[in-house]
This record gives sequence, structure tokens and C-alpha cells, in this order.
Amino acid sequence: MPEEKRAIGYICPDCGKPVYGERTIFALCAAAAGLVCACGRSELTMEPCGDAYRITVPCGVCGGEHRAEVPASRVLEGPGIGLACPDSRQLCCYIGDAYRVQQAMRELEIAVEKRKERPDDPFTDHTIMYEILSELRDIAARNGISCTCGAKGCAMEVQGAAVELVCTGCGGRLRLPAATDEDLDRLCCQYTLTIHGRR
Repeated sequence: MPEEKRAIGYICPDCGKPVYGERTIFALCAAAAGLVCACGRSELTMEPCGDAYRITVPCGVCGGEHRAEVPASRVLEGPGIGLACPDSRQLCCYIGDAYRVQQAMRELEIAVEKRKERPDDPFTDHTIMYEILSELRDIAARNGISCTCGAKGCAMEVQGAAVELVCTGCGGRLRLPAATDEDLDRLCCQYTLTIHGRR
């Protein structure tokens, strides 16, 4: 029986290419892991530290490097986790299920390319953002946005490549990417949206 693996992906800030790799769960638990771009100029590192991982991510969105500490359960189990660039709030790294990471990397590559074409624009793609906001207004108008804490409705925070729904009751958040056609298609398939509350 093959060992279970987890996928890792980011965009290299130097050459702009997607960097993708897979590691066994055993390898991730045993020692620090690295993922080096083929150009040799960037490397993502993950170091186990108790019940968490310390992760250093080269950021293809802003060109810098970010550090995060995330629960081991999010790295090793379930769909995985996305890490965001603190400057742009755009997700810049994915770790988790191979299919989800590959899909997310395709979308991230498109979003980064769009951002390079229009670096001064507030949104990665104006048309997609307008359509996403219009769809969210429709869902909200039919009382389709709720939170697991029991509250109905929400506040919205609009970012360059995403919209965050914020529960006004408990502060729970739901992040919705808003940069690609796939982001819009995914939202259009949703009749309701549920924020995972903090209580």
C-alpha cells in the first residue's frame, strides 16, 4: 500500500513559475522539509515544532518571504491550508490534498499573471470582482449567508483578489477568492454560504 502524501505549492518570486512537490506524511513528521524551485533561487521550508509547523514561504505575489506557524493537523489531514501574503491578502502557498493544491496553483498562476499586467489596479480582475460582488449581493438578498454561531448576514471586506465575509455576531470569517473565472463559477454554484463561526 503506497504511503499517504501531501502536496505543496507556491509561485517562485524570481522566475515566476509554479513550484509543486509531494512529500510523504512520514517524511513531513520526521524532519524539516524543503521545496526548491527548478531555477534554484527560491525554497519553501517546513519545520515540525511540537503540534505545529514553522513554514517559510517565498511569495510570488509581493516578491518577499513570509513566515507562518500553522497547526500540524491542517498540514497533515483534510483538504489542507492556504497561506496568504500579508501585504496583498492574496493566497500565495498551498499545502494539502494533491488535487486541491494542483487546482489552487493553476488559479494562483493566473492571478499572479493578471497582477503583473496591472500592478496599480486595486483588484486583480475588475470584471471578476464586480461579478463576484453582484452574486454575493444576490445571495445576501435571499438570506443565504449565515454563520455556524447562529447569526444571519455578515459584513464584507473587499481585497485585491478576494472577498472576506465576516460574521457580525462572532467575527468568524469566510474567504472567497475573486480573481479568476473559476472563482466566479464556483460561487455561482452556491445557493447559500456558511461562515464557520468562532464559537
